[in-house]
Amino acid sequence: MAKKDYYQILGVPRNATDEQIKKAYRKLAMQYHPDRNPGKEEWANQKFKEINEAYAVLGDPKKRKQYDQYGTVGDIGDIFSSAATRATFEDLMKDFGGAGLRFDFLDDIFGEIFRGKGFSFRVFSTGGPGGVEFGAPGGISLDEILRQAQKPQRQDVHYEITITKDQAARGLEKDLVRHGKRLRVKIPAGIKSGMKVRLRHARQVTDRQPGDIIIQVKIK
Repeated sequence: MAKKDYYQILGVPRNATDEQIKKAYRKLAMQYHPDRNPGKEEWANQKFKEINEAYAVLGDPKKRKQYDQYGTVGDIGDIFSSAATRATFEDLMKDFGGAGLRFDFLDDIFGEIFRGKGFSFRVFSTGGPGGVEFGAPGGISLDEILRQAQKPQRQDVHYEITITKDQAARGLEKDLVRHGKRLRVKIPAGIKSGMKVRLRHARQVTDRQPGDIIIQVKIK
């Protein structure tokens, strides 16, 4: 696969200043907004994704230095992973609002990043001609919402264990292996079929993610 020329994508020279790169990105983003490309929305969305990838690299000083040196970046990340590029994106959304352009198409552009995390760009709206309403419920800033949306969401994991009546009566300890991590599970004496044992915060150990491991006991 050919390496992407991010400078060419944004239409700037390799010695462009940070401000020139930022200005070029915002100009192209306005140009490729789907509201300004009726009938060509799919093409516009693809172009929008392309310039966002380019700016995610060139707008981040560390990534730009790596790109200039090696012609590639190990982890491109996204436009929200850097404070500098995230701030530019907030400015861009203000540009959209000031021009009366909608924001909801961004849910499709960045769907992979925010899917299942309870965030939607539909919370932002324009205030009509001459004014812009740029905010979210509770007055939370875009920067805060994006950082919260990128945090791993808590999710519990469920298992089932089958034991005998004798084991249920006297209790037992058993090992659970998940992702190569071994956890000691203690089944208390007198447990009934259908009851559950919760290992609090166990996914932090096995998955490095927030959540409990819940084991349902079945007695045969």
